[in-house]
Amino acid sequence: MSWVAELKEQARRLKAEVLVLYLAARHPDTPWYAKLFLVAIVAYALSPIDLIPDFIPVLGLVDEIVLLPFAIVLAVKMVPAGVIAECRARAARQVETASWMGRIGAALVVLVWLGLIVLAAIWAHNAFAHDRVTGTSPAQLSIS
Repeated sequence: MSWVAELKEQARRLKAEVLVLYLAARHPDTPWYAKLFLVAIVAYALSPIDLIPDFIPVLGLVDEIVLLPFAIVLAVKMVPAGVIAECRARAARQVETASWMGRIGAALVVLVWLGLIVLAAIWAHNAFAHDRVTGTSPAQLSIS
């Protein structure tokens, strides 16, 4: 197996483990202190904000490569084994529908961004376009 394929497989497992942690955080048999830690780990895993910014060479990837997997292992140890087993089974069932839901979610995000770009273009055109008939800008028209 090439290192790229191995890296993709590890990323897929990490993503699945984050789903397991999310489900465990919502499980009624998970202790309250574990729920707090699980919520923090899931929020950090899904957040675009990093503890160590990625633009710092080498150190920027330490949180994704070392800290996040370590935190996931610690979180799994805090939750009862039966709860983790149940959540892993639920996560495995949800993976089939999650790929479609992920694609639908990604499409919605792209549509929202396209809509915002169109609205910004319309605003910019109205704010900065020159009047083609008189050759004046909207700012000059308001002064007269």
